[in-house]
Amino acid sequence: MASDEIRPEQPGQPISRTGQIAILFFAFVGWAFAGVHMSITSIVMRVALTDLLPAETPEGDIGQWFGWMVCAFLLGAATGGYLFGIIGDQFGRAKAMAGSILCYSVFSGATYFTSSAEMLLVLRFLTCMGVGGMWPNGIALLSEAWSNVGRPILAGVMGTAANVGILFFAIATTYRFVTAEDWRWTMVVGASPIILAILSLLTVPESPRWLAIRAGAAEKDVGKVGVAEIFKPPIHKLTIIGILLGTIPLFGGWGVSNWASAWASEVGDRPVAKVSEGAAGEAGDDKTGKPVQKSDPALKSKTTIARSLTGSVTSLLGGFIAAMLGRKLSYSILCICALVCTQFLFRVEDPASKEALFTLFGWSPSPFIFWTAALGFFSGFFFGWLPLCLPELFPTRVRSTGAGVSFNWGRILTAVGILISAAVLKTALKGQYPQVGQFTGFIYAFGLVVIVFAPFSKQQELKD
Repeated sequence: MASDEIRPEQPGQPISRTGQIAILFFAFVGWAFAGVHMSITSIVMRVALTDLLPAETPEGDIGQWFGWMVCAFLLGAATGGYLFGIIGDQFGRAKAMAGSILCYSVFSGATYFTSSAEMLLVLRFLTCMGVGGMWPNGIALLSEAWSNVGRPILAGVMGTAANVGILFFAIATTYRFVTAEDWRWTMVVGASPIILAILSLLTVPESPRWLAIRAGAAEKDVGKVGVAEIFKPPIHKLTIIGILLGTIPLFGGWGVSNWASAWASEVGDRPVAKVSEGAAGEAGDDKTGKPVQKSDPALKSKTTIARSLTGSVTSLLGGFIAAMLGRKLSYSILCICALVCTQFLFRVEDPASKEALFTLFGWSPSPFIFWTAALGFFSGFFFGWLPLCLPELFPTRVRSTGAGVSFNWGRILTAVGILISAAVLKTALKGQYPQVGQFTGFIYAFGLVVIVFAPFSKQQELKD
């Protein structure tokens, strides 16, 4: 086999540089489009619900439905992480990664034709199964194929990829507003990577480390890799810790940041008369056909841009911070900073206010945008930290499954928390997003406790 060929399928045979680049490209782009679907959840779902639900639906009910959509994302991603993680350990990381991309592309395309909120909920669940399957297989394949490259770099690459996708979609929606009358085009964007899935299946080489492990395993052991195995001694304690470590930033990202996005969506789509005086607006139509002036229909997109722009930088550095400061110290510092940001963010009086908090090098952010960007800055580090540190907890044989379970059980616990907070939002808080966001932000305080029990050393290595 020539050195520039892509596919070495012999156990232990090194992957050529061309093969490594192919893995890096498809893992990055595949996870970037997963980020697009994260952005769709933040920017599109509440707007789509205002189209699919009856016109007289109160904001508390819309907010609860939005919470369910976030849960559909999280639970779908968790289910996909399990299924595709097991596929990755049994049949190969490359095949599982291609299948994940195909999954979120096909069901996103099907969502274009949805006609009810219930159908939207089901299709988002199925779409996000592919999102969940992409992460454990992409990071496992990268870690095993690029063994000669510092893993903090690879962790940063994967952490940045999602933020690039989030940022790309958010910027696009500032030029073409997502409205109740025009949101279905976003599903076509989400379906576009179907070509990527096919090309990935044809060109991405399999992990030589995975091939070697499979070749060396006794026939009786083949097929035993599964969720149950990582909950058995001696791995079970590591799995529990991994789940908790994954839950804190996930709940922070989805249970805090998405409530901020929902708040921005609700305020930005209000008639100008219902927001602070002086807020500029864009013309639009309500469901009765009567022209209304909206506060800022792009506010939800601007919120996502502020969060993802800073997060794109810090997620790239998260692995380096963990390696430099140590896994425990870096995680603790990030929890403290993110906690502070959440409390200031949800104390802002009016997200639609144009009054600048300060001016620095031509940047004059409003208080809402500034604290959103600050939260994105510190929470972004977590998503460079997680791809580096979660795989370190597990041996090669169960690495994809273990990392996937840790990340996706975190999604399950996050979904439970959001269901509870969405119910509180509807009943006790009557659709008041600031209060529910401020309360959920205290999850970062819990992270300071969990990290104490993590068995990390400062210089952690992958286990065989």
